Amino acid sequence: MTIRILVVDDSPFMRKSLQKMLEEAPDLRVVATARDGVDALEKIEEHKPDLVTLDIEMPRMDGLTCLKRIMAEHPMPVLMVSSLTQEGAQATLDALALGALDFIPKESGFASLSILQIQHDLQEKVRRLAASPRFHKAAPAPARPSQAPAAPLARPATPAKAPAPPPTSDSRLGSSPQAELLVIGTSTGGPKALQDILPALPASLPVPCLIVQHMPSTFTRPFADRLNGLCQVHVKEAEQDEPLKAGTVYIAPGGIHMTYGARGTKGHIELSPEPVSSLHRPSVDVLFLSVAELFRGQVLAGILTGMGSDGTKGMEQLKQKGAYTLAEAEESCAVYGMPRAAVERGCVDVIAPLADIPGHLRRHFGI
Repeated sequence: MTIRILVVDDSPFMRKSLQKMLEEAPDLRVVATARDGVDALEKIEEHKPDLVTLDIEMPRMDGLTCLKRIMAEHPMPVLMVSSLTQEGAQATLDALALGALDFIPKESGFASLSILQIQHDLQEKVRRLAASPRFHKAAPAPARPSQAPAAPLARPATPAKAPAPPPTSDSRLGSSPQAELLVIGTSTGGPKALQDILPALPASLPVPCLIVQHMPSTFTRPFADRLNGLCQVHVKEAEQDEPLKAGTVYIAPGGIHMTYGARGTKGHIELSPEPVSSLHRPSVDVLFLSVAELFRGQVLAGILTGMGSDGTKGMEQLKQKGAYTLAEAEESCAVYGMPRAAVERGCVDVIAPLADIPGHLRRHFGI
């Protein structure tokens, strides 16, 4: 199936560059381009695209104003084309909060030696976002006969179908023993998901929370600051060697791995570029594997919306060590990649839609 795309940018060079990179894939077609938000809304009415790539700084109507109109009048997947400057980071975070699903960097890279990597990332994001469950609700599965017992979580999948999902109840997130550490991994759609979850947690959260969100280095501190302004818990960008404190959420800095260190009463933060071979930096797997190796108490681990499978290997190791595990349900994911990979590996206790996750966490921690 061909994905129909509208490219919106005030720069003729950018419009041409994006169109060329997209249309080198046989399944992607740019049906129109637009020079500003006003033009974009007209082209959406005319061409009914499957997805929009949207610049932020434009004359007549900027990208954020246009995005609000798109979400109100023509809800569809939107991929922001964003500057990696401090101002660009703030505007992109605003866009993600307004409903954009993801962003690509708008920088000199479009004319650099990394053009092939940028093109691959752009094409893959467009494919994944165009099929987002948030805009394409899956048909409900046939009802299971009442006399048939639910398949156990560990039961291997048959070649004909995927493993049965685990029960969406608190039964697998037992409160005894209560977790002493909360770890979360997410990617595409994660900023909005975390903005929905973390403000629902009270300041009395009795454990530290470590979060890996795939994000550039210029974005993670503004993102942590934004969350801190919305939350009762303290949210900050993690720093090397700082001791972990209950009621504090640590966001992994972009461009470097965050791991758990065992020194101190509750442990401490360690930051390192290693392993350099990791596909993502920071990596959910790198964090989860460090916790599985070094943390001696009970852990509650969650995987939220995101492309790919980062976190699955680490969650599997955590589960083998007795951790409680939670994954976001397909219906609320921007991209059901990372949660799906963990569920299919059979290492998830509970699948829950985003709106239910704060309740699961509050009940588990008794807050």
